Amino acid sequence: MYLDNAATSFPKPESVYDAVDHWMRNNGTAFGRGQHALAEANGHMVQQCRVQLTRLLGLPAASHVALTFNCTDSLNLIIRGLVRPGDRVIATTMEHNSVLRPLHQLQDEIGLLFDLVDFDPVTGLVDPADFERSLHESSARLAVISHASNVTGVIQPVREIVDLAHQAGTMVMLDAAQTAGHVPFSMKDLDVDFLAAAGHKGLLGPLGTGILAVRPGLEKLIQPIRCGGTGSSSESMRQPSQMPDLLESGNMNLPGICGLQASTQWLSSQTVDAVHRHTLDLTKRLAAGLRDMNGVRIYGPLADDAAVADCCPILSMNIDGLDCRDVAMILDQSFDIQTRAGLHCAPLAHRTLNTFDLNGAVRFSPGCFTEESQIDAALSAIAEIAQSQ
Repeated sequence: MYLDNAATSFPKPESVYDAVDHWMRNNGTAFGRGQHALAEANGHMVQQCRVQLTRLLGLPAASHVALTFNCTDSLNLIIRGLVRPGDRVIATTMEHNSVLRPLHQLQDEIGLLFDLVDFDPVTGLVDPADFERSLHESSARLAVISHASNVTGVIQPVREIVDLAHQAGTMVMLDAAQTAGHVPFSMKDLDVDFLAAAGHKGLLGPLGTGILAVRPGLEKLIQPIRCGGTGSSSESMRQPSQMPDLLESGNMNLPGICGLQASTQWLSSQTVDAVHRHTLDLTKRLAAGLRDMNGVRIYGPLADDAAVADCCPILSMNIDGLDCRDVAMILDQSFDIQTRAGLHCAPLAHRTLNTFDLNGAVRFSPGCFTEESQIDAALSAIAEIAQSQ
């Protein structure tokens, strides 16, 4: 029973398996490297994937969507490609190491300055007033914020923070790793400047796929961190300056993109709104069952029924007296339930939640194919483990 969809979605829609298998058997060629019909078919497929993502996520323009290898790749392309020596970046303590490590690395390399705004451990929310205070301390080139924490699942007040950042002349990048495909939203409505997302999580594509959307015009500020063949402007010794070639060097993950094109088509037919309602109901059902158990601790607003409004399908918990890693191992080996235990590559979030010294927490993350009976089976398993203490 797979309840680790925040790491990567499984299973995928059948159409994803069919599309990848068909492409591998009947095409299997490169994109932008030939004038034959198979290469042209790949070009059409890649463009269709960009267009479908643009419609699904409300992106500014399909021409400004780079297809990357994962969300980490997308985040690095902007963080490392945008900031310069002496620049300042604002992020939060809920960020994934895909943000925190590049910031610390650039601090060592070029003396980057950065400030981390904390979140409320009870509500899981970043207070826009705290963000505003950081913006006013000194100018910042970039702000980075997770749309939703990968530990608590709480959706952040992004538009309010974006408005404050833009008033201060700061660009904003949204890490939508946990919301793209799970939560209905529009990049244009949120008014962020850059959006990074994983193709293999809520968007249900294969591993090795990611998305980076850039507000048209801002590509002029980005220095590419990878340069090489793009199939365009081959006479020039300089990386093409136009999107998406600026950020897409080398052969692309075409089987992955083929699967992502199929998954976004499936999501569009089902609607993200319907998927979100389903997974939110499952998450609330899980939380309600856990709240009734002695010795079980839930982290964030899901611990209080009255506080639950909207979130991603993520719930983190611990059982008193047991290491989270042991709980996850028992769930897997004795009940065939797959979860994620530990710090979830978000150590500062766990410090704020006071779970760092507990080695983290057990994270449950249902997906669009999870059923109520599976949530009930998970609750029964946790109750049995808790009662054994």
